[in-house]
Amino acid sequence: MIPPKKNEVRKPTRTISGITPVAIMLPPRKCKHGACVFCPNLNVPQSYTPKSPVVLRAKAVNYDSFKQVKGRMEAFEAMNHPTDKIEIIIMGGTFLEYPKKFQYDFVKGIYDALNGRKGKTLGLAKKKNEKAQHRCVALCIETRPDKCVKFILRMREFGCTRVELGVQIIDNKIYKKVQRGHSVQDVVDATKALRNAGFKVGYHLMPGLPGVTPKKDLESFKKVFADERFKPDQIKIYPCQVMPGSELENWYWKGKYKPYTKNQIQKLLVKMMKLVPRYCRVMRVMREIPPEYLVAGTLRIDLRREIEREMRENDLQLDEIRYREIGFALQRGEVNQDLDLKVTKYKAGKGDEYFLEIINKDQILFGLLRLRIVAPKGVPSKGREASSSEGKKAIIRELHVYGKTLALGKKGKGKGGVQHKGFGKRLMAEAEKIVREQRGEEVKVISGVGVREYYKKLGYKLDKKDGELMSKLLI
Repeated sequence: MIPPKKNEVRKPTRTISGITPVAIMLPPRKCKHGACVFCPNLNVPQSYTPKSPVVLRAKAVNYDSFKQVKGRMEAFEAMNHPTDKIEIIIMGGTFLEYPKKFQYDFVKGIYDALNGRKGKTLGLAKKKNEKAQHRCVALCIETRPDKCVKFILRMREFGCTRVELGVQIIDNKIYKKVQRGHSVQDVVDATKALRNAGFKVGYHLMPGLPGVTPKKDLESFKKVFADERFKPDQIKIYPCQVMPGSELENWYWKGKYKPYTKNQIQKLLVKMMKLVPRYCRVMRVMREIPPEYLVAGTLRIDLRREIEREMRENDLQLDEIRYREIGFALQRGEVNQDLDLKVTKYKAGKGDEYFLEIINKDQILFGLLRLRIVAPKGVPSKGREASSSEGKKAIIRELHVYGKTLALGKKGKGKGGVQHKGFGKRLMAEAEKIVREQRGEEVKVISGVGVREYYKKLGYKLDKKDGELMSKLLI
């Protein structure tokens, strides 16, 4: 790679949302339930291909988490991206099905790499990372809906802040047909438990599965956001494609399955994107599968760009978060800096969700906060329910200021600098005000290990007895 020029940032969109994402891959391991009909069999982590960039990087270091993180940070630094605030994404399978010791060692390797040296224990590695040069501000685990509820406290011990569930579709008949191995009720239970524990919840959705039509896909998608048992904070939309070594490939050659055409997918995606509420972020649309590993299905991975460009040209507004982020808006030109704080309240998982956002008159998003308030029995405390005499439980599930990532300690300057301007403090103060109005006595925050120092400055303390949440009394 030719080194970038002074002050030149290569691939600037990589850190345009306020953090530096580092994806690492788990070693290949078959799922305990077997294989879904759409999963390929390519001797790499399930659902991935040997030429997926993250697989190539991981395989080169024998899937070692320390070496993967270290390598990605060096690559970002070579492209002049800041590496102070890192979001870790653990990909490649149902992490919580791996042996317990492997899980702890794998996560410890992540923190050791960020800290620049190996610590004696995971606890000590996390403690060091609170003030390290490269801090883990968020950690995401991908898992199945039926494999996470009993491991909630373990995930919080890992420093996890976000969980992505392989949901695919809300339909038990289709789950059985594609040999998914879990039920809709598992999705409901996982979503509620994760939300009550403070995690941000993401769904992977897969239009075009066997036995489904575009109409049925759209109905299921509507249910995801209309039914309060679901309502994820973010989604990834991966249309079903035929890959080698999968049972679906056999169905395709026998004429038992036909994937959606590019035109069908595009029309469906437009309708779906219009339905996404303002509190949800569409993380990704389409998977990047090398052509040689695609038996059937569209090769177009830039459909999202086409859809968004068409909507902007026709002055159509999307409410989803990524479409409205300040970082992307600044790439298109000047942005109005007259800001307001908007609160959207909605029901989800038998609790009240408050979505706070700092926006301008054009709905461009500068920062957001997710606050959940539930009745006492809604939040688990060390595996037991709180007594009915306790007050309402309030937990902040996410605080995020968008815009180009700034290094720790640097101030946001000018109209282009959005981070480190006090937006986070403003959102936190408003959240605490809402909790007081709802007669709550305490606020808890699920915090990335590397953000604990920030919350300490706002009066929060680490409560290890309650699953390592940050907490603050309001009385």
